[in-house]
Amino acid sequence: MKRQAKRLILSFCALGLLSNSYIALADTTSDTETLLNWAEKTFPQFFKSKQATQSIEPWLYRFYPETGIYAGVNLTDNNVYTLGGPWGNNPALIDSLSNLIAQINNSGGNGNIASCDTTNTIPGITYSQSGNVITVTSNGQCVTAPEQNATNLCPIPKQTTPTGISILSTNTVTRSQISGITASIPGLLDPFLNLISASSNAKHCTVNAPNENTNLIVNSDLCFDITTQLSDLIGVIEGITVNPPITLSTAGTYTSQIVSDCFTTDAATITDAVTGDLWVKENGSFVKK
Repeated sequence: MKRQAKRLILSFCALGLLSNSYIALADTTSDTETLLNWAEKTFPQFFKSKQATQSIEPWLYRFYPETGIYAGVNLTDNNVYTLGGPWGNNPALIDSLSNLIAQINNSGGNGNIASCDTTNTIPGITYSQSGNVITVTSNGQCVTAPEQNATNLCPIPKQTTPTGISILSTNTVTRSQISGITASIPGLLDPFLNLISASSNAKHCTVNAPNENTNLIVNSDLCFDITTQLSDLIGVIEGITVNPPITLSTAGTYTSQIVSDCFTTDAATITDAVTGDLWVKENGSFVKK
């Protein structure tokens, strides 16, 4: 009996060690993504394109074919190395992963995403990127809904020179559910649900977008608290009961396509990646804000 109990305790200890090892690896993987995304954004002369992270034991790395440069983390010592280009044909030690992450955080740098400007990100929403695929999530929590004209989940970082490329981003909603309101009359909520659906499917167009963003895919899984926006509007309508909070859970995928002129599209908003100008469609026409 004692021997069986001892084996059971050892088994739990082993599971605990495995769990801790997994957590440590997950943290290293996340930090590696943060570092390499930051490097792509900060040093485009070396890391010219958005690349997915690859794994070959003991390395997590990205390869940049335009410059022939490898950048990655050795999981054995958790140090960061580069290879190729100005660093030569042997792995060059840059620094430890923890030191570089600390430097990024202390400098106010945003290493979470390379292709989106997350300066004005809604609190509670996080971004991650692997190659040309971006994931935007509220991590299972409901966050305050954005302003009506803040429909672009991935604003392109400010560009220094015009590219002449216009990109229309379209969202395909795969899940949409509203909670916190009920109606005693069938169809009474349809106008409000249709309005929410239209907002979720809003299109955005970017003028002077960088070429590498033309094939960008943005997957979203979000929950918004829309109590403030809807309570006063529908709370006084007979037959509708409000049980706050009113939340909207939605998931979807943004895809992009090149268009000749943003102002002839059915986009809800337009931005210029060089000037930062914003236009919002009002009564069928784009109005500069």
